[in-house]
Amino acid sequence: MTHQSIFNRDIKSHPVVTDARTSLLRPAYLLLISSAVVLAFLLWSADPGPAEATRHVSLPLSIPAANTSPAEEVVSSRTDNIDIEELNALSAPAAGTETTEGNWHEVTIKSGDSLAAIFSRLGIPPRQLHDLLEQGGAANNLKKIYPGQTLRLMTSDSQGLVKLTYQVDKLSTLEIVHEGNDFTISTTHLTPERRQISASGIIDSSLFVAGQKAKLSDNLTMELANIFAWDVDFALDIRKGDQFTVLYEELFLDGESIGHGEILAAEFVNHGKRYQAVRYTDASGKTDYYSLDGKSMRKTFLRSPVEFSRISSRFSLGRKHPILNRIRAHKGVDYAASRGTPIKATGKGKIVHRGKKGGYGNTIVIQHGSTYSTLYAHMSKFRSGLKTGSKVKQGQTIGYVGSSGLATGPHLHYEFRVNDAHRDPLKVKFPGADPLNKKYMDDFNAKAENLMAQINTVRDVQLARAN
Repeated sequence: MTHQSIFNRDIKSHPVVTDARTSLLRPAYLLLISSAVVLAFLLWSADPGPAEATRHVSLPLSIPAANTSPAEEVVSSRTDNIDIEELNALSAPAAGTETTEGNWHEVTIKSGDSLAAIFSRLGIPPRQLHDLLEQGGAANNLKKIYPGQTLRLMTSDSQGLVKLTYQVDKLSTLEIVHEGNDFTISTTHLTPERRQISASGIIDSSLFVAGQKAKLSDNLTMELANIFAWDVDFALDIRKGDQFTVLYEELFLDGESIGHGEILAAEFVNHGKRYQAVRYTDASGKTDYYSLDGKSMRKTFLRSPVEFSRISSRFSLGRKHPILNRIRAHKGVDYAASRGTPIKATGKGKIVHRGKKGGYGNTIVIQHGSTYSTLYAHMSKFRSGLKTGSKVKQGQTIGYVGSSGLATGPHLHYEFRVNDAHRDPLKVKFPGADPLNKKYMDDFNAKAENLMAQINTVRDVQLARAN
């Protein structure tokens, strides 16, 4: 006897029953089948209590749960474990979301934007902005917004500003809550993981190129140069073959690098002379960079007033003036640089002259105590806010390179005087800053020894590879 699959049998092999008994049974049979299907569905969809969320997660990807909100549909389409932060993100109000408190807005800062313009667009009264900024403190971070950053604000018709959140940087978030006439301002700080990173390089063309080869950011290279700026003139003294080694902190958040921290120790070899510096914070909270004998790396004066420029004319008592065409003493140093390059005060002091000064053009003269004074000439313009009598800090920008007065091109003419007598700025010895207090020397030596051991190891490996 031959058996044929029911899926392959020709339907014609089953004659249709047309008698009255069969016709009466067919509706009952169909009703029974339908009732079974409905009962199965009801049993499946009955509320089992807390296990419902688990059942939704395990639904087939192509069948979203019935009568769910969009957020629930997203959850139901996942078969893996749901992270609590993801659930929070799903429930966080999006821009334009209305809540019982107000309406959320997300604003990306554009070029030319201001806080006043943003508040105005959102209908927040100007008085509230004034009152908010009057709080000072952490609220002052709002004055530093720049294009590309994001503000999240909640507003309401009755209250104006309700809440504001602003990510100041990758580690800090500012939150402002407006209640009545008062503002509650708080800042959340994340603590990054700190890892010690070392780098070393040999200068072939420039410090920046060598820094890039050593995988240092330009900012970190600048900080390295600033540590030794009192001893090394990076505009004049850098030579091919000079070396640097640096130990610094790199910051990580959730395993992702978010930038560098402080330089912990560094070494710079210039013309064969070795300079070493260690960062140290004493028990009083004072932080500075010190040489290994406890002397501050800082000096009373910076070696150069213009960063990474070129010496175009040195100190000389017998130089021929390029415009007057006669022998005339050149009692300073000329730094050739692009017009508009910032000029820094080499030491802290008080401005005793700001204005035009004959062939010097736009000039600033700074008095540093009773012994020293410095002169900066041929500026294109002065920094705004400075005047005769203003006090300036070491490294503060006081003006910008130009060619005012008797000058053939943009450059800075810089003079250094001791008791009103001109001295060669490139050769004069500067007095040092206060050394580390002797009571901290034992602690300093212990920490410096550990850091410099790492510096020595990295440097030796670098030299071995170079050889």
